[in-house]
Amino acid sequence: MTRFIRTALAEDVGDGDHSALSSIPADARNRAHLLVKGEGILAGMALAPLIFAEVDPSLQLHALLADGTPVKYGDIAFTVEGPARSILTAERLVLNCMQRMSGIATYTAYLNTLLAGTKAKLLDTRKTTPNFRICEKWAVLIGGGVNHRYGLFDMIILKDNHVDYAGGVAEAIAATHAYLAKTGRSCPSKLKPAPSTRCSRPLTPAASTASCSTTWAPSSCAKPWPWWPGASPPKPVAASPK
Repeated sequence: MTRFIRTALAEDVGDGDHSALSSIPADARNRAHLLVKGEGILAGMALAPLIFAEVDPSLQLHALLADGTPVKYGDIAFTVEGPARSILTAERLVLNCMQRMSGIATYTAYLNTLLAGTKAKLLDTRKTTPNFRICEKWAVLIGGGVNHRYGLFDMIILKDNHVDYAGGVAEAIAATHAYLAKTGRSCPSKLKPAPSTRCSRPLTPAASTASCSTTWAPSSCAKPWPWWPGASPPKPVAASPK
């Protein structure tokens, strides 16, 4: 999370917030609050203090609402006080993150109402904004959804393209078993071919534990990575040279 915040600040602040530096006295102090301007589910409250602290540890944030709180126009989510320059430098990243996260959490909560009374669970995907996945998946959790795999490194999902390139369902599954055995990995593995895909012939012994529509090796799951504050992601393994 620290890496994400620092990268985002580098993108926005660069070599300095010259608007604040040029117009606000260095010793000026002030106070600001986050005003909610619509109805929805609040998200990003746990992220905001991390951003403010990265910009200036002397900034003091007072949270008035928590992540997952239903909000309406006029609610105050938090107040922050300290050096005026630092407040102005940090505010845009805080707002950008919280606005997008709250939007995702709100829509996730809405979709969950459509599943009420069923055993279905709403899972997220890898179809996320580049370099913002960590926050978008966090927002899904806040909205009541379930995090699926974080990236390509923590779960194997064989889709129609994998099946096509491998030469068929059986071949893809057998190759995956061989890869896991060779590398000594313990990785959850799923088969998700297109609806038109069919098992045209019996599966080989190496793939006999799977079918065209089921998950196999569910007991070999690695522990989920908690990607929130204080946790570090596992390092993706570089592809081996051919």
